[in-house]
Amino acid sequence: MGKRKVPDLYRAPFPLYTVKIDPKTGLIITAGGGGASKTGIKNAVQFLGLELVGNQHSATLVHSHDTGSSATMNMALGGDVIAAGQDGNCSVMRFRQQGPKEGRSTAPKDGSGEQGSARRRGAKSQSGGAAGPAGDAPQTKDKSMQILVNNVGVVQSDFSPQDPLQKCVRFSSDLKLLLTGGTDGYVRAWEYPSLKEKLNFKAHQDEIEDVDISPDNKRIVTAGRDFACSVWSDDQLMLGLRWHDHMPHITEKMYRYQSCRFAKVEDQKDALRLYTVQIPHKRERKPQPCYLTKWDGRSFLPLLTKSCGNEVISCLSVSDSGTFLGLGTVTGSVSIYIAFSLQNLYYVKESHGIVVTDLAFLPDDPKSKPVKGNNEVAMLSVAVDSRCQLHTVANRRSVPIWLVVFLCIALLVGVILLLQHFFPGFI
Repeated sequence: MGKRKVPDLYRAPFPLYTVKIDPKTGLIITAGGGGASKTGIKNAVQFLGLELVGNQHSATLVHSHDTGSSATMNMALGGDVIAAGQDGNCSVMRFRQQGPKEGRSTAPKDGSGEQGSARRRGAKSQSGGAAGPAGDAPQTKDKSMQILVNNVGVVQSDFSPQDPLQKCVRFSSDLKLLLTGGTDGYVRAWEYPSLKEKLNFKAHQDEIEDVDISPDNKRIVTAGRDFACSVWSDDQLMLGLRWHDHMPHITEKMYRYQSCRFAKVEDQKDALRLYTVQIPHKRERKPQPCYLTKWDGRSFLPLLTKSCGNEVISCLSVSDSGTFLGLGTVTGSVSIYIAFSLQNLYYVKESHGIVVTDLAFLPDDPKSKPVKGNNEVAMLSVAVDSRCQLHTVANRRSVPIWLVVFLCIALLVGVILLLQHFFPGFI
């Protein structure tokens, strides 16, 4: 615990806003940019190869896909498909990995030099939200691997009259539905792969901060800036979550919901959890704590709420198994929590120089084990400072030597006391 230095895994030439890991290839997919302002800062989706050499992790740029004048602010990964939030649009791209002998495509000149400055809402795409050329040639440092990216389609996902911005996107578990939420307060659900609109409803009076869909596709949960976190069955409101009913010192509009995520429960096949983050609505001179709440994912009753520090939480992630939660803050700090107890397991203060924008756990599958090494958990973080970092927690299942020594001494003392009891003259 405390402030320590986490080495940078990779540093991009632009601010990073989102990161995902493809479980099939092991590629890190991260994206960002400067938006539409003409300052020369590019916008791109980048593919990184992750390796563990000895005890040192390293990442190599495999391919960079130019997204023209639109920065990708949020992203969902569904198989080999990327759904990218770019201004008020959701651009859908398909990527594939190929060997160097399969041929190369030529990147057309698409006038993608119109790139931008720092992150800003309302940076309007001059290309109508398209994600760049239809197919682009790899710009790669690793000649043994090439990535081809093709545009599948684009839909307008936010209709705010000023500064439209998609703020969140999620695939359903069966990849048949794509959900988006933005500044206009509407949830839109698109059938995939047709991209035909299936649902369109006003979920919040203010911006939607986050959206998720249950693994059985029966429930949608949305978190908004209007202090509400709502559970929906299609477009019908089921209930609003109330995390502070048993906390009399917290009034109705002291906190708002920042994030919501469904998660499995390890070793409990039919169990389901929902995790939410609550942050102070107003900044006070004396910072108020943020809170993390665990809910039953079927009855939506709160099971446990704990403070997660005074730094304002900016993003939440859950490991595949539902065992760990990751938190990033606006001041650049990164934490990992045990989901069962909401106990802090890992914390690095101001690991990044500015707001952490996204987190992603390495997948819990045999393919990731060689890269994970002797770590129980590994999590990526990206931030506006253009840095991608890897945070690891060593395997706790190995028993420390000091504990072995302590148990041996305790056992020996116990044996001696037992012998003294039955044989008073033993010692």
